[in-house]
Parts: sequence; C-alpha cells; structure tokens
Amino acid sequence: MPVVFIALLVSYLLGNLYIFVRGLQALGQISLVFKWGYGLIYWMGALMLLVVFALRSSRHIPFSVGQVMFHIGSGWLVFTLYMVIFLAVTNLVKIFCSSFQYGFAISLLLTSGLLIYGYIRYQHPERQVLDIRIDKPLTDRDRLKIVAISDWHLGLGTGLEKLKKDVDRINAEKPDLILIGGDLIDNSVIPVIDQKMDRELNRLRAPMGIYMVPGNHEYISGIEACAGLIGKTQIKLLRDSIVTLPCGLQLIGRDDRQNRNRLSVRDLAGLVDKSRPSVLIDHQPYGLDEVEATGAVDLQFSGHTHDGQVFPLSLLTGYLFDISYGYEKRGSTNFYVSSGFALWGPPFRIGTCSEMAVFECSFPKNKKI
Repeated sequence: MPVVFIALLVSYLLGNLYIFVRGLQALGQISLVFKWGYGLIYWMGALMLLVVFALRSSRHIPFSVGQVMFHIGSGWLVFTLYMVIFLAVTNLVKIFCSSFQYGFAISLLLTSGLLIYGYIRYQHPERQVLDIRIDKPLTDRDRLKIVAISDWHLGLGTGLEKLKKDVDRINAEKPDLILIGGDLIDNSVIPVIDQKMDRELNRLRAPMGIYMVPGNHEYISGIEACAGLIGKTQIKLLRDSIVTLPCGLQLIGRDDRQNRNRLSVRDLAGLVDKSRPSVLIDHQPYGLDEVEATGAVDLQFSGHTHDGQVFPLSLLTGYLFDISYGYEKRGSTNFYVSSGFALWGPPFRIGTCSEMAVFECSFPKNKKI
C-alpha cells in the first residue's frame, strides 16, 4: 500500500508540474510578480489536500474553513486529471496542426465545464428501485421495503446541510428497514462530532431498525472512535455478527477487510438458518463466488467502489472488481454494489451517479398450518 500511495503521489505532483509549466507558457511575457503570484496560488491549491489530511483530526481550524479547504484540495485531484488529459490532446493536435493555439485556455474551459456539470450531478442523488424476489418466506409478511445506502462519508466532504437533505430523502421512502454499507464516516470523527451530526442520524425512521457495517474509512478514522459515535445513535453496528429480525429476516453484518482477523463468509453463513431469508452487508465486494457457494445468502449489499466516481476511473474499478456497480443475480444470490450515496473527496460525479438503492423485496406467503 505505501508503494501504491507513493506512486500516486508522484504521479499527481508530476501532473501538476506539467499543468503549471503549460500555464506559465500560456501567460507569455508577464511581469515576474504576476508569475510568482500565479505560482503561489497554483501550488496552494495543488498541495491543499495534503495539508487538510494532515490536520484532519485538529480542532484548531473552524469547520467552515476546513470544509472549503477540503473541497478545494480534493477537487484539485479531478482538476489535475482532466487538465492533463485535455492538455495532452491539445499537444497532439499541435503536432498535426502547427497553427493551433490556445491549447491551455481550451483545456481550462473544458475542464471547468466538466467540473460544474459533475458538481451539479453530485448534488442530486438518483433513486434506484429494484424488485428483488427471494424464494424463502418471512414469518408475518410477503413484502419488505429496504433503503440501502453506502459511502456517506460524513465529515468535511459531506457536511451537516447535505446530511439533512439526505435524511429527508431516505425518510420520504418510508422504508421498513435501512441498511448502511460502510464508510458512514470519512477521514475523522472530529468534524462529525463538532457538527453534532449524530442528531441528524437520529432523525432516520425505519420501524425494523437501521443497521450498518464498518467500511475501510471507519478504520482510517479509528474504528473504536467511530463505534463510540455510532453508539450514540439509533444505528446498530454489525461486526461479524448476525441479527434476526422479528419478521424472520436474518442480517449478516461482516466486518471490513481492514480487519485481517474477520470471520470468513463460510463461517458466518454456517450461523444462519438456510430455510429463512438472509441479507449480507459487506462493504467491499470481493469474494462473490464464495458468497454464492454458501447457498445461505439471498441478497448481498456492498459499496466501496463509487463506480470510479469520475470517468475514466470507472473503467479502472470495472477491471478491479467482479461487480463494480449495479445488480447481478448468480444462482440464488442477488448482488447489488452501490456507487455510493455521497463520495470520497472531490465533489463531482462525471459519468457516474450518487444514489440510494430501494429494494422492493417480495417473499412467498407463509403457509400457516
């Protein structure tokens, strides 16, 4: 992991160096003072995310200031990606058409347009409704409405105002049950505590309860600190544990892969009644064939991938994960991988969507003898 991080950091810095130099060339003959000003502003933006990450657990920076810094720093990642792509394309055009000019200005305009589009798209999560047929009966009903979300990333990225809107969206569905597939918290519990976001989470309404599993970001933020915060809400945190609801539905909550000692799917599946329906919540969608082979899981809900968040990174997640986004049925197991209710870092959705999944589950009618 450190090697991958170093490689990404070096690539990011080299990309910014390339953009910076092209920007200097585009500015042409201007005074040294303006060049220094350009350099100062540019590198403040480029290095902002590193500063924010280093200070993520500090209370010395007001939330509003930290949030602006976070959005600038994380947004710069996507700015860098698209500027490098567009500048490379304009370089190729220049090779074949020597009279071509304004490559930097065109790249900046296209990148800005994409970022505006991506921000608007991020602010409007989609509602994905799926009809799920499970051929095992519940004890007292034949239908169940489940709202499933993942990757809320509460903190500097997803602040209190957006959380309020998101809670309203979920409650408007009037779900029987709410599932949260990990990464409820972003990089630190400090801004979540300071903004009293637990109060908003306690506005969620579902008569059968609200259940979640940890994601990798709960471990990045400190799993015990996150568990303590979640314990102040009505959300029940499942870590390699199983809960059987009064209706007979079994919820299997698997700990995140960050816990190297977590139970295997086979061990967890051995603890459920295979004659009753079961739902597995596992943040990272790995080992799907193993889940199917148990014959004990009727529906698995996962997140983590964000569907790449922005194109062309979505192509990479499609390569890395067996299912990087969406629904697929294998044998008797229904799999759904969410692209995330919010996102990590850059507040943009380009070629992907933020979403909440609404599972309209139907079951056979329970025959009473």
